[in-house]
Amino acid sequence: MNTAAIKTLPGRYCNSLTKYSRFVTREVAIGDVPMGGNNPIRIQSMTTTDTMDTIGTVEQSIRMVDAGCEYVRITAPSIKEAQNLAEIKKQLRRRGYNVPLVADIHFTPNAAEVAARIVEKVRVNPGNYADKKKFDQIDYTDAQYQGELERIYQKFAPLVKICKEYGTAMRIGTNHGSLSDRIMSRYGDTPQGMVESAMEFMRMCETLNYYNLVISMKSSNPQVMVQAYRLLVKTMVAEGMNYPLHLGVTEAGDGEDGRIKSAVGIGTLLEDGLGDTVRVSLTEEPEAEAPVAIALVERYVERAKGEKLKVKGERLKAKGDLPEVENNLSPFTFHPSPPHDPYVYQRRHTYEANAFIGGHMVPRVVVDMSRQNLKDPAVLNEAGYLYSSLLDKYNMADQSVDFVYLADALPSFTLPGNLKQLYNYDTWRKLADKTNCHPVFSLKEYTVSADRSSALNLVKIKPADIDTEAFGLLPLNQSLVFILETEALHGMADQRSFFFKMEEMGLDVPVIIKRNYSFEPKNPAPDLQLITHNSQQLQLYAATDLGALLVDGFGDGIWIDAPQMPVNVITSTAFGILQATRSRISKTEYISCPSCGRTLFDLMVTTQMIRSRTSHLKGLKIGIMGCIVNGPGEMADADYGYVGSGTDKVTLYRGKEAVKKNISSANALDELIGIIKEDGNWVELETQAI
Repeated sequence: MNTAAIKTLPGRYCNSLTKYSRFVTREVAIGDVPMGGNNPIRIQSMTTTDTMDTIGTVEQSIRMVDAGCEYVRITAPSIKEAQNLAEIKKQLRRRGYNVPLVADIHFTPNAAEVAARIVEKVRVNPGNYADKKKFDQIDYTDAQYQGELERIYQKFAPLVKICKEYGTAMRIGTNHGSLSDRIMSRYGDTPQGMVESAMEFMRMCETLNYYNLVISMKSSNPQVMVQAYRLLVKTMVAEGMNYPLHLGVTEAGDGEDGRIKSAVGIGTLLEDGLGDTVRVSLTEEPEAEAPVAIALVERYVERAKGEKLKVKGERLKAKGDLPEVENNLSPFTFHPSPPHDPYVYQRRHTYEANAFIGGHMVPRVVVDMSRQNLKDPAVLNEAGYLYSSLLDKYNMADQSVDFVYLADALPSFTLPGNLKQLYNYDTWRKLADKTNCHPVFSLKEYTVSADRSSALNLVKIKPADIDTEAFGLLPLNQSLVFILETEALHGMADQRSFFFKMEEMGLDVPVIIKRNYSFEPKNPAPDLQLITHNSQQLQLYAATDLGALLVDGFGDGIWIDAPQMPVNVITSTAFGILQATRSRISKTEYISCPSCGRTLFDLMVTTQMIRSRTSHLKGLKIGIMGCIVNGPGEMADADYGYVGSGTDKVTLYRGKEAVKKNISSANALDELIGIIKEDGNWVELETQAI
């Protein structure tokens, strides 16, 4: 076994919390494309065709490979589909595609045993491979629990022996939504339960001297997913294991929501050097998933290069061959203080400044409007304040920002009464009317100025400032809010180190996390394709950088500064990140699976249909599932569920409970809306006048 990385973890669940360092896992052979070790982070996806449709599956697999997939996963719900994998593989090889195939198995051990003789890897779900989920609470004695493990071992061992004989790899893929009643009864619906579900199967494999394993901990809730992977790594290391990690947020949804939710979960782990393969689960065509995964992963190729250059520079500097220069890497070598628990969410305690930010208030959103046309009140439409010239009033959308940064520009119209304005200090102090206007200081300005706001003062600061004399001179009072910026290559770790230091010092000042992004400039006539590409890059990068801090409870506000991007894109991205991290709910959440060969209706069309009629139901979570594999379990986190249960048949759920079974898909959405209305959770679409 490769034990190079399994002695200690200074970051508790990763190599380092302050610099990029990839966690080294054992190498696993998967056809001709090995995973783990020093191999690149691999990209994969899953077909959505019927596995018995050989040509359709082959054609879709080719599109996936051409889009960048290095592994192709195909569902095998029964023996006949498992057997047909041989024909699919033969057709792909005949057309020159040697991509390793992965068989996706859930309830059928016999199908897994057939598939393991054909494909390069099988995925089994420990929650339903040899177990059951009926939402039963069972009190097991230790002896009874051990007896259940022995029963599972008898069903699982034959597959392991076949994998050993044929050189087939295996993914033990835990899903938050399909934990067995046995696991739920002992550990509950928790990250610990997810980890133990996988560890039981991993220990069985090691008992049989089988080590060709990949592990995943998927959830539709990025916060749960992140905590589960962290706890998995900690547990593996404690037991002398270092298996490769397959990263993914399951049932992420589509469009902007799916990309942001995926980036929050996957990106947070990649930031800490965890992950050997990535699958982004979108309710879109599978070939649309690979480019998103590639965009997430590519940042860490550059990150690794940057860290190598940093180390080389430090060595030269130690020899006296390099002059003292300022670089853009974090100067911190700080380790987390004991109060920070990376496995349990707890929002950082702060005071409530001006009864508006910090404390128990939801995180606030800041956008920069200083570059916009401040002569037309309609400019605020993109920030969520919809201006009616006829009525000369604003209507407040569900996603309306809390602060607009105007720098030194003065608007020539009256702003909404509940929208706070931020000005550079020199401009702010000259304002005749400072109502709803607040100053933004540099650290030096704030320490020397006697002219401050009695309500709210925002001070720009970088993580390294916390160790300076100027920081020590800060006059602390409950009007103070930090705007935390960074220029570090590993910016998330740089900013996180600041929060750790704040905790160590016992400082409870609210913090707005600010990140800057630069994209290709818009042409005089903006190219729609370029803007779309840049928008998606912004979603992925900002969701990673800001989401990684928010899932740990750090941050009382976010500020995305992207000068080349439209303000409405920035606004939507900011609120999307807060939604994905469950920090601030501003819209309906859709827990929507990416479809596969088990799906019994067109998920993309159905999701858009449901979204078109329910997207105004702020705060509701609606699960849209193609089949029952993860449906009822993942929807335990949802308020309502829409699940395929047969050809042209849908079962509707209220939480875990199936309330209408096998109804026609033509009537299913109306029936769902009827249930929502019956529960008193339906509201008519309207805007809030201000």
